[in-house]
Amino acid sequence: MDAATAAKDRVDRALALLERRLLDLKSKAAGAGRVSEDDLFAPRPSSESDRARIHELESAGRDAADALTRAADAIRQTLAEQEGR
Repeated sequence: MDAATAAKDRVDRALALLERRLLDLKSKAAGAGRVSEDDLFAPRPSSESDRARIHELESAGRDAADALTRAADAIRQTLAEQEGR
């Protein structure tokens, strides 16, 4: 497997992980009747369980951003190596 393919695979895995985590969080929240479909910009609720849900979503977003940053860095490095050949 060449470096570009490996980098693409890392990006694909990061995106799949992000999608799974968001779908899991949304299903938990929807199952509890706390959020409508794609209502990520609703006003901050006052209950502790809703605050915990928001914290989980924010954490998942940060994790996804970190994973995508690492994948983008790997792609940039691979491209720079290929240009240097």
